[in-house]
Amino acid sequence: MSVEKEVPLPLAATPLSLRALPPRPPAQSSSPEAALARKQAREDKDAQVRGVTSIDAMREAIKQAARDLPTISEVPRLGMLGAAAFRARAALGLPFLMRGLVERWPVSALGPEVLRQQFSHLPVRARVGDYVNTAFAVDRAMQDMSMGQYLDLVAEGQYALPPYLGNLELRELNRLCHWPTYFDKMGPPRFWVGPAGTVTPLHCDYDDNIFAQVWGRKRIFLSPPHHDAFLYPSEANAILFGSPFDPEAPDFERFPLARQASMVECIVEPGDMLYVPAGWYHQVRALTFSLSSNRWARAMPLALHGGATLQRSGLI
Repeated sequence: MSVEKEVPLPLAATPLSLRALPPRPPAQSSSPEAALARKQAREDKDAQVRGVTSIDAMREAIKQAARDLPTISEVPRLGMLGAAAFRARAALGLPFLMRGLVERWPVSALGPEVLRQQFSHLPVRARVGDYVNTAFAVDRAMQDMSMGQYLDLVAEGQYALPPYLGNLELRELNRLCHWPTYFDKMGPPRFWVGPAGTVTPLHCDYDDNIFAQVWGRKRIFLSPPHHDAFLYPSEANAILFGSPFDPEAPDFERFPLARQASMVECIVEPGDMLYVPAGWYHQVRALTFSLSSNRWARAMPLALHGGATLQRSGLI
């Protein structure tokens, strides 16, 4: 697998404001024992934040609970839900779409041109090169620039895989979003910006997720947690697993078990909010220029019913 290293911008073209970006993960050159200790410390912290004794146990409970789920052929579309109704629906452990909330956000009334008109100065970190095959690698191909420079890069259209702004914390944009309080604890909003053809490959997060489609359309494939047995997953960290299988271009010769994986496809439209339960695999492709935002819960997944599933399964 080839990994494209960062190509830095010329010094004169790099605004001082880019220093506001978070630091890149440092190269780890310490012993395997030290690396294992760091990994365990992170997992212990993740477990404490989510109110569980073990992230491993939480993952296993999510997969066990998913084995009782019905197979779905489509993702249901609902109206806007209040917090209590949302949590009751989410406790079923299945994804669903909602309408009526995102379209009320001030950012939804603005067009993509606002990114250049008002936010060209924002520091961003773009995924460049072959960011699909390096999606879960520490040395994934990235490039720091301003929003304006990113839009110029997209306009050039010289890349087989369009550059992508993914998983960015853009507070200036978030001021134009009004998030519901669906989870007891929520991580910061993350933003995803890019033209048609930008892709987040198949993966799962072991946190509940609400995903808001502000502009544009995206195609999302979803597969339930217990079907990881068919998806050849690899661990990026304790709550993030990636899969090399591509449901849009399935290669069953390389991945024969994937024939057994259940996949449901949905299109998210402007104004949609998608609930992705913890542990569900998903792949996302932009069909048009899109702005999306999401928030992950930092609490016990709702499908575990406040830990009752963990207790019944003997995992805590």
